[in-house]
Amino acid sequence: MIKIERPRLKKMIEHAIKRAPITAILGPRQCGKTTISRDIASQIEQTTFFDLEDPVGYQQLISAPKLALESLKGLIIIDEIQRMPELFPILRVLADRSDHPARFLILGSASPDLMKKSSETLAGRISYIDMTGFTLDEISGNEANKLWLRGGFPRSFLASEDPDSYAWRNDFIRTFLERDIPQLGISIPSQALRRFWTMLAHYHGQIWNGSEIGRSLGVSEPTTRKYLDILSNAYVVRQLQPWHENLKKRQVKAPKVFIRDSGLLHNLLTLQENTILSHPKLGASWEGFVIEQIISFTGSQNYYFWSTHAGAELDLLIFMKGRRIGFEIKYTDAPKVSRSMHIAIKDLKLDQLQLVFPGKKSYPLSAQINALSISDLEAFLAGIS
Repeated sequence: MIKIERPRLKKMIEHAIKRAPITAILGPRQCGKTTISRDIASQIEQTTFFDLEDPVGYQQLISAPKLALESLKGLIIIDEIQRMPELFPILRVLADRSDHPARFLILGSASPDLMKKSSETLAGRISYIDMTGFTLDEISGNEANKLWLRGGFPRSFLASEDPDSYAWRNDFIRTFLERDIPQLGISIPSQALRRFWTMLAHYHGQIWNGSEIGRSLGVSEPTTRKYLDILSNAYVVRQLQPWHENLKKRQVKAPKVFIRDSGLLHNLLTLQENTILSHPKLGASWEGFVIEQIISFTGSQNYYFWSTHAGAELDLLIFMKGRRIGFEIKYTDAPKVSRSMHIAIKDLKLDQLQLVFPGKKSYPLSAQINALSISDLEAFLAGIS
């Protein structure tokens, strides 16, 4: 399989390793965490790798973890750390040694308690790196459409043929539900979670309405909330929170929900590459894809959508270096300025608004609004990050 270099992500991880005694790479399974960690390890003289899904690696640590780790030097990589959260207190002790003989790189795929336990136990000692599949800056300039259609998981994106990519995603969904979720100690029938995930795909890009989804599935609203949190904690669903401005307007207060990987979205909707362009979810699919690219590239933790009950809305609001930058995302050949955009600029006091579309050339639409081509999105984000 072709190897795609990920220099921006690799640089972030290397800087984090130098900065903190413990670095955590968090993201969905199969997004490339193990590959990039081994790539980094190959350039460091002393490295030790533990794969907790490998019975040998697991057995090495489960019997006497402190004894196994305290004599090691250099970089110590622990893959699938969520399988042994009891390691966190031991890592804290080892990270606090005065001579700092080792640095730790831990990789986590999915766990409702992983972030909480690690942040509580390792506060001040750990640096987090969020990782997804491939992003626009990691692929060729003419492959944005392929990335949107197939999604960013390496084996899906790099498959030799579209049917192979589609089949891999189907296998991923099945394995995720039947093996990965139970391994986290979550005892929910895979078919029930699959029905919920599929229904969520049909609500992709819409405001969360747990009671409506619960009625459709025949379960309670708290149950749908539980399912939503499970998939969000597993990095396959994003809850985009609303921004509330101090306005005399009724503003939406529930999150929007998105399937984070566009390829998985298309499989959950049973959409092949040649049928997406005629599907009602075309615009929502494009919106979710672009939002994920923006959030992943900027690394911003301050991102929201904005909507009022009167109809004014903004797809994405990001706060970067003291500036407010708005994004509207449209799948269209000829983007146009709308009244809602002017309202968003005024009410949210935006410094600028970018209308991202799948064209090849960017151009200004007004003094504060630009039509931003997907091919220019990477360069624009690099300029504001």
